[in-house]
Amino acid sequence: MNSIPNRQVICETLLELAKTDRDIMVLASDSRGSAAMAPFANAYPEQFVEVGIAEQNIVGMSAGLAHSGKKPFVTSPACFLSMRSIEQIKVDVAYSNTNVKLIGISGGVSYGALGMSHHSVQDLAVARAIPGLAVMMPADRHETKKMTEALVQYEGGVYVRIGRNPVEDVYPSYDYPFEIGKAVTMREGTDVTIIGAGETVRVALDAADRLAEDGVSARVLNMHTIKPLDEESIVKAARETGRIITVEEHSIYGGLGAAVAEVVVQHYPVPVNIVGIPDEPAIAGKTAEVFRHYGISAAHIQQLAHQLMNKQRART
Repeated sequence: MNSIPNRQVICETLLELAKTDRDIMVLASDSRGSAAMAPFANAYPEQFVEVGIAEQNIVGMSAGLAHSGKKPFVTSPACFLSMRSIEQIKVDVAYSNTNVKLIGISGGVSYGALGMSHHSVQDLAVARAIPGLAVMMPADRHETKKMTEALVQYEGGVYVRIGRNPVEDVYPSYDYPFEIGKAVTMREGTDVTIIGAGETVRVALDAADRLAEDGVSARVLNMHTIKPLDEESIVKAARETGRIITVEEHSIYGGLGAAVAEVVVQHYPVPVNIVGIPDEPAIAGKTAEVFRHYGISAAHIQQLAHQLMNKQRART
């Protein structure tokens, strides 16, 4: 079990890269501590800006810095960054084609007991609908490091959502190929495909293990980039496995599941089951409790996979 939150990995990676790249800037909205960016602020005070509780301003400032040739990374709670400043993200970042990296920290249901006001389970839907804005979610510390390194070189606006708590590794090491916009096949399989992103990749892998004990071969895709989406991997999975289950820490509307379903229905229609937060204010509680309540679990996905297979057998 890895004990390092992904937000800490972002700080450590930017700290290392900033040694040779003075254009890297970090901006925080009263979140220096919660974003784990204090070490960066201490090491590079001239490359760090604390804006305070002003999410709209932080996006506009970052766009200005980008226009000046800097490489700004905005760190702000995802619930506020993706809602309060969405007009600035749409106009100042995306429409203006600025090189801004928006890091939504404590995303999904990370804030737990604080409830709907602090949950960010609509952010992927909003962000991926904005032209010119890429949307990403790393699964563990290794992928977070690779993604951060790639983002420093990537030209254009990006919204990245990460959680608050330490997450278990899904990769054995840092040594694996990572490419923005290209899904990673975590497991090969022929009976069903499970697609996850962010912290739900671990759930997908655990579900595949349970299904393997049942004699079911489950493919697992890590869709770390939700936009631009790896349509080729999705269509290939639909064609080769005939069934898809998506699992996400997000509303069932407009997120990963919707993105996958849009591709499937247009290119190779197969049954798609979307696991996520239903159309209601998500319950308050620890992440594990919220996941369990809404069936974002290996046991529930195992059950859904069998249901999908049984339905298709009954039809034939």
